[in-house]
Amino acid sequence: MNIYYDHSLASWFHEELSAITFGGEKKALLRGKKISQNILTFPVKLQSNHAGPLIGIMAGRKKNNSPAGNIRLFIKIQEELLKRNGISFIFAPDDVRKHSIEGLIYDPVKGGWFNVTVPYPDIVYNRIPYRRSEAAGDFRHIFERFNEKKIPFFNPFFIDKYELYLLLNEHPILKNFLPATIPVNDKERVHRFFNDYKKVYLKTTQSSRGKGIFQLAAEGDRLNLYQGKFVESFENFEQFWDSWGERFQSTISLVQEAILPQTYDGKRFDFRILAHADFDTYMVTGIGVRQSIDQEITTHVPNGGKVIPYEKIQTPEHDLFVKSIVENAGSWLTARWGFFGEFSIDAGISQSGHYYLYEINSKPMSFDEPEIEERKIQQLCRLFLQLSQFPENNDFCDISFLPLPEKGYNR
Repeated sequence: MNIYYDHSLASWFHEELSAITFGGEKKALLRGKKISQNILTFPVKLQSNHAGPLIGIMAGRKKNNSPAGNIRLFIKIQEELLKRNGISFIFAPDDVRKHSIEGLIYDPVKGGWFNVTVPYPDIVYNRIPYRRSEAAGDFRHIFERFNEKKIPFFNPFFIDKYELYLLLNEHPILKNFLPATIPVNDKERVHRFFNDYKKVYLKTTQSSRGKGIFQLAAEGDRLNLYQGKFVESFENFEQFWDSWGERFQSTISLVQEAILPQTYDGKRFDFRILAHADFDTYMVTGIGVRQSIDQEITTHVPNGGKVIPYEKIQTPEHDLFVKSIVENAGSWLTARWGFFGEFSIDAGISQSGHYYLYEINSKPMSFDEPEIEERKIQQLCRLFLQLSQFPENNDFCDISFLPLPEKGYNR
């Protein structure tokens, strides 16, 4: 069936004979006829007289009122959902009203974004683009409101690197894949840690895309600090700390042992893994491989890394490791911090053959591999339909397994 949005009345309506509800609060949808030219038309499913699904993508707004965030992703989601008889819209936390939301919706037929007043959605997909936005009071308030209304909330927050380390270190399997890590909050502790490993990474706990990562290495009778093409040399740890200690402490940094990685064609490589929830477990959506080129600190493509096909290095052991960490990490994150429907993992393997889990990201960047991006959109939309109780082929998902965060948003 179709439902319609009338701009002149700022309201949704349908043309069916029976009474129909719409949105996460299942409010009655108006019945009417198309008499205006200023109308948007959308196909939807009908499940027990409830029209949908209506997917709310929480992102942001720019000063010119256009949506902020991964716009290409949002358009792809809307195009795919429309093929599956669903609708998505974009909104910012301050767009939420008592029983409605002032959002933006993309219409591929008309080729643009339109302002709409929508009811609360059947499910919320969190794609807030900035950490500072999630830290604001209006986000926490809206997060709690959706929880109170039992509207599934997809990915509760950005992940802090050190909090993640502490959480994974409690898991009986995942703790075995973690590089040693401590916070940069005590000079003597950091000094002892550096003496133990001789080469360490220093990184901020809330960075992404390989930004803000330094490497400190003992080389001959000097200590060298690297970041990209930058290098600074010191006579000893005291001299390094006098120059950089205050800066690293003020940016909430952590220090992590540097792993001697396996190489491919003489250069280090890492795994970049994309995962999605699948009912009450987790599946691998795609595996990419990133290889360093000009520097050995990070393999991220924005920092000069190179994409190589996973098939070139694939082994049964790699496959088993990836499957294990995806299933265990997804279930553990969801059990402790609220529902994570999607995440990416940065992982690697040492020259001795030991696997390492470096990082988990709750809002993955776009993958450079088109086939992984395509599977990402497919799996996201399939999951949206499952969680909003509009499954395809009776593919129902029992959302009772979706826990609320242990300690609310502030955990």
